[in-house]
Amino acid sequence: MKIQMKTFMKVGSLLLMMLALQSCTKYLNVVPDNTMTLEDLFDTREMAYEALARVYSYIPRDDNTHTTTWSLGDEFVGRLDLNNVVGNLRAIRIMRGLQSATSPQLGAWSGTEGTKSLYEGIRQCDVFLQNISLVRDMAEAEKAEWAAQVKFLKGYYAFLLVQRYGPIVLIKEMVTPEATRDQLFLPRSKVEECFAYILALMDEAIPALTERATESNLGQVDQVAAKAIKARVLFFRASPIFNGNREYFGDFMDKDGQPFFPLDYDNEKWKQALDAINEAIALCEQNGLGIYHFEREPFIYDRPAFEENGENMRTLYDLRMLICDPWNKELVWGYSNHDYYNQGELAHSTNIRLPAGYGDGVINTAAFSWQWMAATYQMAERYYTKNGLPINEDLTFNVNTMHELTRTPGLLDPEYRELNGIMQPGAETINLYLNREPRFYANLGITGGYWRAHTVRINTIMYAGADGGYNSSTHATDFLSTGIGIQKLVHPESQSNAWQRVIRYPYPLIRMSDLYLMKAEAINEYSGPTQEVYDLVNRVRDRAGIPRVEEVWSDPSLARTVNKHLTKEGMRDIILEERSVEFAFEGQHFWDMWRHKRAVAKFSSPVWGWTHTGTTGETFFVLEVKQARRFTITDYLWPIDLNELNTNGNLIQNPGW
Repeated sequence: MKIQMKTFMKVGSLLLMMLALQSCTKYLNVVPDNTMTLEDLFDTREMAYEALARVYSYIPRDDNTHTTTWSLGDEFVGRLDLNNVVGNLRAIRIMRGLQSATSPQLGAWSGTEGTKSLYEGIRQCDVFLQNISLVRDMAEAEKAEWAAQVKFLKGYYAFLLVQRYGPIVLIKEMVTPEATRDQLFLPRSKVEECFAYILALMDEAIPALTERATESNLGQVDQVAAKAIKARVLFFRASPIFNGNREYFGDFMDKDGQPFFPLDYDNEKWKQALDAINEAIALCEQNGLGIYHFEREPFIYDRPAFEENGENMRTLYDLRMLICDPWNKELVWGYSNHDYYNQGELAHSTNIRLPAGYGDGVINTAAFSWQWMAATYQMAERYYTKNGLPINEDLTFNVNTMHELTRTPGLLDPEYRELNGIMQPGAETINLYLNREPRFYANLGITGGYWRAHTVRINTIMYAGADGGYNSSTHATDFLSTGIGIQKLVHPESQSNAWQRVIRYPYPLIRMSDLYLMKAEAINEYSGPTQEVYDLVNRVRDRAGIPRVEEVWSDPSLARTVNKHLTKEGMRDIILEERSVEFAFEGQHFWDMWRHKRAVAKFSSPVWGWTHTGTTGETFFVLEVKQARRFTITDYLWPIDLNELNTNGNLIQNPGW
């Protein structure tokens, strides 16, 4: 967040003292005789700003390659030599079945293995809320607004805990040094009570928030962001994982024999979610938010393609710049607490290096262009055909020949016009890479396509020794192990070698497309498919340059399962498929499958890729297993660290751990 950049450059005794407040055991020794008191830490506005920034610092680092939750699921696979390095790629370790109660990966409960404790974050919220009134040089209105931000974040951190652990311990009042054992060691609360607590905090906070943060405060919580996140909380609450889930958690009981999860399905929860989504969308649109379109001039290297293939290129640019165009109109709330001077973001690990012969950039430099966080083969199949259908649902797409080698039309062939700027002319590729939707070409890096980065357009051929491919002489351990890249998260002007060369942008926490598709799902779940449901999905599809839902799914010459969109179950699948493509590599697909109890079926298969050492089409386009994956029902709820259970006898471990 912009609010935090100033703070992280002021490290000293103040920070050390506040860090001591992060656990109940350390708190008892915070204030020795003749030193600064807790009240002194909130003496001035500048000090309060430091404390506010610390509260924000607990937002998870989903921008960071090794600590992100975005690589949960089956979309990413890292450099293969990192498979067994304990400190790397934490989320992928979870997907490989390497989670444990003795050393929980991304353990947000206690702050283990790559993440901060969200309970410490909640503690910082309580410290702030108790002391903000002491600040001497602040107006009361500003104190109230900062307090509202913190109160919202307290609810948000509690939601992230519920998302990972189910029932949590609710911290309803700040623990003091005089706290009794009963006040310190609390049991877990029922899931419904947890949601009620979270929503109450958010409802208390929202009225006092600024409606929309100013440019100098981008990233701070405002009413627009808060209402959108509140809608997401209710959306999760209504989803099958939390709504009448006897199948998984019917026997997960507290010490009194009462179930932690609500066991009876309540359809009205979808209506409550829908009401909140409507309120969030209305406020967002009142503040100028909506579907993003690229409105500037194209890069010089693409201007000839725009002249020949303008409509398709405009769609490509809409999709290519959607995430990395900073603070654009689709971003409702974004995470921008970047470590500007260092590398490690997904934008760095997914970017390929600049090959020889392109421009004046730094060639084959690993800094800020790691070239080893790849897309799985599953993602190459998941994107739609040009008709807006999954490849196994499109009657015009031959899945039996999709791995066969072919060539794109030549530059002067009339058939090349609609591919100009999308695929290279006369390039060797495979049928799977042709006749696909625009998001496929905007998001992925493929053989025969283009990669826009380093201020140039790179002709990618992912064969070993070619541009974008494995090259043992220059980067023997850094390579895209599947032969499929991810350019969605890379700004086209980002370069290598120094932090000044990298274009930073806020990583989306929630954007307008999410709200529109959430609304479509909520209506469908509450009352079935309607024209409004189709229209909401079509807002996203229209920008993606694919046919409208009701048109393509009702066409017997195209759709294998004709009229699938007419049933609630069929439309549910269509919405989830749309989300999986629209939010590819943004950390949404895993939680969507998780919400609908599909994660075990979806994520228990190995991830595949091409043979990256192949130097020709015949030797490269051979599928092989890149990594085994194992996801079970036990993995739905993350384990609480055994140290916590040993300390607090009132805690009950999650099932299976």
